[in-house]
Amino acid sequence: MPRSPTDPPRELLLLKLLPNLVSILALCSGLTAIRFAIAGNFGLAILLIGTAAALDGLDGRLARMLKSESAIGAELDSLCDFVNFGVTPALVLYLWGLRAETSLGWIAVLVYAVCCMLRLARFNVGSRVEGEPAEKTVFIGVPSPAGAMLALVPMYLALALDHAVVLPPQLVALWMVAIGALMISRVRTPSLKRIKVSTDHARYVLVGLVIVVAALLTYPWVTLLTLSLAYLGAILWLFLRNLQRPAA
Repeated sequence: MPRSPTDPPRELLLLKLLPNLVSILALCSGLTAIRFAIAGNFGLAILLIGTAAALDGLDGRLARMLKSESAIGAELDSLCDFVNFGVTPALVLYLWGLRAETSLGWIAVLVYAVCCMLRLARFNVGSRVEGEPAEKTVFIGVPSPAGAMLALVPMYLALALDHAVVLPPQLVALWMVAIGALMISRVRTPSLKRIKVSTDHARYVLVGLVIVVAALLTYPWVTLLTLSLAYLGAILWLFLRNLQRPAA
């Protein structure tokens, strides 16, 4: 019930504001990516979007650990996600490779951003309504952070090959629309949060993660391209497995 003006102010542990601070830092990272894209520093813009994605995966876990989940925190997270993974990647891609096809490129930007908004709205509604168990184990459609990183694949390719190969603007626009369609689709995609490993294999997983981090620091564009293709392959495998299930 609402607090009366005569009631003493409630106290809140400062530590419990940490998840909201992480969400705000993610928003600042995403918006700063647009600034560097305007300046022509597209490599740093991609890294800032990746930083926003990493922070997005952290804020919810912090909220659960600190028992500080709140409605305003959930809304803040969703609004930041739309800016970071709907608006920012679309604008960065437009500034990078779509200005030669102004009208077609802007249509792709609008389609991608709207698809991201619809994906987030569907997830928010599903998280409040009973009867959507699939989102607990696998995602329905590509989640917005993964969609943002997939949308940037043409940039990974160009940077990995030192711009020796640059996709034509029409193909980049088509790629953006395709990723937007994957976000709002009913295709089931893997949830890394639910992957379990045997305790006997945990040390190998840790070593593998160290290798991935080292590769990201040493060969960022090749590694991001490889991880994106591996993720798309996992989506295809899960899709084919679900197709075969009714026949079995």
